[in-house]
Amino acid sequence: NKIDDLDEEEQERMFELVDTYQEAGYRVIMTSATLGKGVADVKALLAGKVTLVSGHSGVGKSTLINSIDPELDLHTLEISGSSEKGVHTTTNAEMFELNLSSKEPTFIIDTPGIKGFGLVDLEPSHIGDQFPEMFKRKGGCRFNDCLHKEEPGCAIRKAVEEGGIAESRYRSYIDMVNGMDEESPYRLD
Repeated sequence: NKIDDLDEEEQERMFELVDTYQEAGYRVIMTSATLGKGVADVKALLAGKVTLVSGHSGVGKSTLINSIDPELDLHTLEISGSSEKGVHTTTNAEMFELNLSSKEPTFIIDTPGIKGFGLVDLEPSHIGDQFPEMFKRKGGCRFNDCLHKEEPGCAIRKAVEEGGIAESRYRSYIDMVNGMDEESPYRLD
């Protein structure tokens, strides 16, 4: 959301991220809730489903929901003049039925902003399965229990070296696996 707020350099970075996630197999919809850009695509994606919207504080989750169904009129605030960022307004998760012209009921859950996430009850050997581009290649690894770190014959590391998997995605994976070695089961950064 908020693609209308990006300067040229930020737009360039956004397009790099979009390419990275699309190549990994994710659908990416760029929106500007205030200008209505991409909102029709989001509506079509939500129709007949229950969807939870999450993200950092001030990224425009509630504003986006309001642009999807203005009748909800969720509380939002203007961009902060001092930080030039969105302002945290949602204080608890709440589910709303959307007024869409869908045959099936459509619900959306607006959530407060998040600062991070935790990996709970997930074994390090299963973290790679959460990355579609890694999951589809893991069968090519020499060892079934490959953690894609330093093992010989690793198809994942080979794909990173050859550009088939984005280096940034691989680094995120490694950070998660290494974070599982810490005392707390939650990531705090």
